[in-house]
Amino acid sequence: MKLLRFLMCVALLCRVSFAADGKLEALEESAFKQAAALVDPSLVRIETVGGLEQVGEVTLGTGPTSGVVVTEDGFVISSSFNFVSKPASILVTLADGRRFPAKLIASDKLKLLTLLKVEATGLTVAKPASREGVKVGQWALALGRTFDLTTPSISVGIVSATNRIWGKAIQTDAKTSPVNYGGALVDIKGRVLGVIAPLSPQGNGETAGVEWYDGGIGFAIPLEDVFGSLDRLKQGKDLLPGLLGITFAGGQSTNVPVVVDRVRYNSPAQQAGLKTNDRIVEANGEKIARVAQLKHVLGRLYGGDSIKLTIQRDDKTLSVEPTLAGELVPYEVPFLGLLPKRMASTEPGVVARHVFAGSPAEKAGLLRGDRVVKFNGADVADARALNELVGRARPGDKANVVSVRDGKEATAEVTLATLPDSVIGELSAEVIELPSEAAPEKKVGDEAKNKGEDPSPPVPLPTEPGRGVKESDKPKGPKTGRFTEELAGHDHSFWAYVPENYNASYAYGLMVWIHPGGDTMEATISKQWKSICDRRGIILVAPKSDNPATWVPGEAKFVEGLVAHVREKYTIDSQRLWLHSHGTGTMLASLLATKQREVFRGLVLSGVPFAGQVADQEPDFKQQFHFVCGDGDKALPAVKKTVEALKKLKFPVSLTNVKGLSANYPGETEVDEIGRWADSLDRI
Repeated sequence: MKLLRFLMCVALLCRVSFAADGKLEALEESAFKQAAALVDPSLVRIETVGGLEQVGEVTLGTGPTSGVVVTEDGFVISSSFNFVSKPASILVTLADGRRFPAKLIASDKLKLLTLLKVEATGLTVAKPASREGVKVGQWALALGRTFDLTTPSISVGIVSATNRIWGKAIQTDAKTSPVNYGGALVDIKGRVLGVIAPLSPQGNGETAGVEWYDGGIGFAIPLEDVFGSLDRLKQGKDLLPGLLGITFAGGQSTNVPVVVDRVRYNSPAQQAGLKTNDRIVEANGEKIARVAQLKHVLGRLYGGDSIKLTIQRDDKTLSVEPTLAGELVPYEVPFLGLLPKRMASTEPGVVARHVFAGSPAEKAGLLRGDRVVKFNGADVADARALNELVGRARPGDKANVVSVRDGKEATAEVTLATLPDSVIGELSAEVIELPSEAAPEKKVGDEAKNKGEDPSPPVPLPTEPGRGVKESDKPKGPKTGRFTEELAGHDHSFWAYVPENYNASYAYGLMVWIHPGGDTMEATISKQWKSICDRRGIILVAPKSDNPATWVPGEAKFVEGLVAHVREKYTIDSQRLWLHSHGTGTMLASLLATKQREVFRGLVLSGVPFAGQVADQEPDFKQQFHFVCGDGDKALPAVKKTVEALKKLKFPVSLTNVKGLSANYPGETEVDEIGRWADSLDRI
């Protein structure tokens, strides 16, 4: 031990000595240049022509980017981000200056890489570093070939982590950006550690992780892994992430045992015989104690790959080997046909506030005021419990419903339908009681609400039209009416409207208004929505962008913080928390709806299509969509295309085509329809 300390001290003194006369810096610089020179022949410049200018909240650049040669006969790998614009043509320039048109062969949707082919031979193939030999703390150079063909761009850093993004990537603090996306992350010996790509643990689209640009967090897919899947990509078919088709009892938490909650219909898990409450304890020979460990195993597998699982079921240990799917059968939301009454009750069950015409509930003879107490033999405690029970079935399934009417129980068999797309034509508002002096600011259900669950208290509804609210009747506590504030911890302000008769004993819907660039539309939205908020029990909150002309992706954090703030101050029904936008505000609204599905359960867009790509419907976080567009609006064809795409994924989605409307915000009739849509988001 003493000898080791002595040697460490000598090494430190040598480094100080070298640093004092500049020799260390010169040696490091020389090593970096040599490493870059070794990789230089394998780096190419990629240029794209034509295509989209913006995808979601990401504005796409038109400048060149980078790629890495992976075969002598012209195959080049790059980041899929470089082609998200769907360019009309792709040009590749080699290190020797030769320029070729390139053909896009296939994309790896798991690792977010794309394979190109140019008609050239004798190319220099990048030499991969051993995946297992990559160590945290070693030098890492981020190389790209863009504007200067004579030498690659170099950014110096270290390897800051391995096996990131569910086991797929190396993490570095070397600067990565669209300039070197698709380029090489290189070690000090000139071996390629990986191909640079924007990645995120929360998303799997081509633009995932771009928001971390220039933030000291960059990723690269190990080149050794790229070579492992290269033959499959050469066949010209996209590679898809392997899906098992289960959700976990711990919800979104990854630090809990792997206990199966839902098993998706016709999924690999169902075909292999997995059931609710099975516990996965081993995957492909690795011991599994937490969800995160299973995700690391799954994170490296493609659709078509098999996975060996060991599961515990009661006192039995079973082994199964499902073949993962690239796509799952879309989840369809089943429909019983009830809108629950939101008035608090000491009696268990769900009282039907409304029974939808033509629904399974109506066909079974259920009426408004009936109280559902059992579903398929399971006791129903509240609306959340009934929603959960119905949501685990499929449209077409038969179920027994026990209800109580005038003190008498009745049993009926129903055949579940699919949650309808249409907006209900007429829906009367529930009568709301004024809050009492002693009304608490929060109910017991708030603890569940803050965990993302539905506490299912009733929704506050307004006084009769024209009836004023006396000052003495106003609840003491959170602000009501229309007001403007700044959110603590953010350099942003927001305005809001809370019904004057706010009663914390009820759970309100929450509408988050994302204004278009250049106009907050505060006067219009306030005027159009005030009475609807009063009648439908809705709180309206409207964040303001820092630059009035536009939103930027980073401001999504502000909106998320604002929603958390409102949920802390007011009693909010998590099933009726939704986004609304018009015009260019749709970029941020779509981003939030995509990335925060556990928070936002609905999205209403006016005059614009959805911006970005929608993932499959999540059984645990079901979403609904509504679009409003004038027949004179140039965006109408794109909106119709969005609606059709969402319907293919089995989302409940409706479109109102307004006669005579151009690109303006819709009028009173259409806004009232949106109010009915929002008031029925919690239908079962």
